[in-house]
Amino acid sequence: MARESAFLEEFLAVDVFRKKEYDAAVKIQSWFRGCRIRAYLSYLHRVATVIQKCWRGYLGRQHYQLIVKLEFCTMKMNLYNAMAVRIQKRWRGYRIRKYCFNYFYLKEYLKAVSETNDAIREALEEFAEMKEREEKKADLEREEKKRDYQARKMHYLLSTKQIPGIYNSPFRKDPDPWELRLQKAKPLRSQRPKVKQKRDVNISNRLACTSARSLPQSEILPPIDRKQCQGPFRDITEVLEQRYKPLEPTLWMAEPINELKMAREELRKQEWMRNINDNMFLPFSSYHKNKKYIPLMHSSSKYGPSSYGSQHFRDENPKKWICDKDFQTVLPSFDLFSKYGKLYSKAGQII
Repeated sequence: MARESAFLEEFLAVDVFRKKEYDAAVKIQSWFRGCRIRAYLSYLHRVATVIQKCWRGYLGRQHYQLIVKLEFCTMKMNLYNAMAVRIQKRWRGYRIRKYCFNYFYLKEYLKAVSETNDAIREALEEFAEMKEREEKKADLEREEKKRDYQARKMHYLLSTKQIPGIYNSPFRKDPDPWELRLQKAKPLRSQRPKVKQKRDVNISNRLACTSARSLPQSEILPPIDRKQCQGPFRDITEVLEQRYKPLEPTLWMAEPINELKMAREELRKQEWMRNINDNMFLPFSSYHKNKKYIPLMHSSSKYGPSSYGSQHFRDENPKKWICDKDFQTVLPSFDLFSKYGKLYSKAGQII
């Protein structure tokens, strides 16, 4: 027993030592493998960084070359535009100076305009002078006419052998100019009033249609192709038709007295013409034999067919009465009609 226990203790001690060695070996291997993996990963990172650097450098150089090309094209376009603007500026300046704002040409143009203006002004001045002379001449003529008319009116003031005129004073050496004008003028005669002609009022002339008031007659007939009168005038034919149209009776006189009766008879004839045949129709086939014939509502009623159009609706036929009792209403009468004629207060209650 003692040997077995000692052997067991040694075995357990050896087992514990072996376990320590195994754990130490595992730890050493894990550290080594970790260092190797980290070294490999760092190598991969360095390689990936080099690849990315080369690729990004290539992309950057390509983008830079593209930017350089665009800038170069922009510079060239700006240069060409500036050159085109300079050429256009020189050409436009030359054209404006030569054709539009030529000093000598403008000087000649202004000289021609001034000459034309002078000519037009002279013509206008001559025209104004001519108009002024015409107006003065017309004024003088009007004044001369007024003086002639005044002289004709005052012709009775002319001096005679017996009586000297007011314009021929004996204290003056020469007579007044109005005296000479009165001698040349003719006296103004007074116009006699026109006498109205009396119309012939003979009845025989009117009956014979010889008088001017009998019918409108024209001595000279108007031409056939006479133009229509301008303005709000109606045609002569329309006026004559309106004047001589026949008499038309009123609606009360035109319609007969028994119009209602005639209309009822006409309606009865039309109803009879459009009447429905109520005879039962039996088809030739035996398909409808099992179906029951349903007659019309008017013919199947116990009151008989309707007499609409042939008899007045207020007429009574005692033969068709079903019972001897009078017709009774189902609903009771309203209280309002029983209180009709009575007074009501403002509140709606009977006083």
